[in-house]
Amino acid sequence: MKNSFKIAALLLAIVLVGCKDEKNKNDAQVDTQLETVKVTHELGTVEIVKDPKRVVALDFASLEMLDLLGVKVVGAPKASLPAQLSKYQDDASVVDLGNLKEINFEKLNELEPDVIFLSGRLQSSYDEISKIAPAVYTEIDYTNYMESLGDITQMYATIFNDPQTTTEALEALEQKINTLKEKVNQSDKRALIVLHNKGRFSAYGKGSRFGIIHDVFGVKQAVQDLEVGRHGQSISNEFIQNANPDYLYIIDRSAVVDKSATNKEEIENQLIQQTNAYKNDNIVYLDPEVWYLSGGGIYSLNKMIEEVSTNL
Repeated sequence: MKNSFKIAALLLAIVLVGCKDEKNKNDAQVDTQLETVKVTHELGTVEIVKDPKRVVALDFASLEMLDLLGVKVVGAPKASLPAQLSKYQDDASVVDLGNLKEINFEKLNELEPDVIFLSGRLQSSYDEISKIAPAVYTEIDYTNYMESLGDITQMYATIFNDPQTTTEALEALEQKINTLKEKVNQSDKRALIVLHNKGRFSAYGKGSRFGIIHDVFGVKQAVQDLEVGRHGQSISNEFIQNANPDYLYIIDRSAVVDKSATNKEEIENQLIQQTNAYKNDNIVYLDPEVWYLSGGGIYSLNKMIEEVSTNL
């Protein structure tokens, strides 16, 4: 009787093992049948499972795009979240991964993401990030803004199988831009775009980080041949006075980085007051959350168009 029981138990164990092996085999077949998409970007080519479920956004432009598509994210940097993305601040289901320049790699790894989206501020960390999961670099090419935006948007549409939402968003943007350009073309006013940071100015022209005002919207430059770089061209108050722009667009970095807006009297000093922009009340303080933190996202671009159009 004991021997019969042992034989029966052994046979049951063999059956269970066989079932487990068959299940593992079936799971493996399911895994191999998952549809993937190859994505080529500035820093390489990655293969991603189509319509991934565990998605991480490490920059706000990506988070805007994913929000537009209704994609649930499992992690994002929550420091300095702009107003349009504030709903993520208290969302416990979205892990706080730090800030735009310093990511918590331990938390990121624990999330076991299917895909990670990032942009310029983390370019130097791309290799390290891509060891955790397929990483997609989504920085806009400022020298070819709208085509670059179209390529990036198409990439999201392919990954998440939602071409309708992205197409409609781009078409709406193009209509607004065309309306703005018609308005701009009726004027010969010249503009200068500056970033203000703790008493210092940097100017941005065509092909630069904020050059969309000139390159896409068509606003004429007050100064030609400005240095092109992420940090712009360092300039003085005298430079602005001599440039004498009709419009002076100011992005106050301190307002978003230090959480303290610069006193306008400090910016609009005696030299700035000699410009046409000051005399005609055409000094425009652009929303720094949109321009400095999240530029490149669909919401941000709509806000940029509205700000420039309203103040022309």
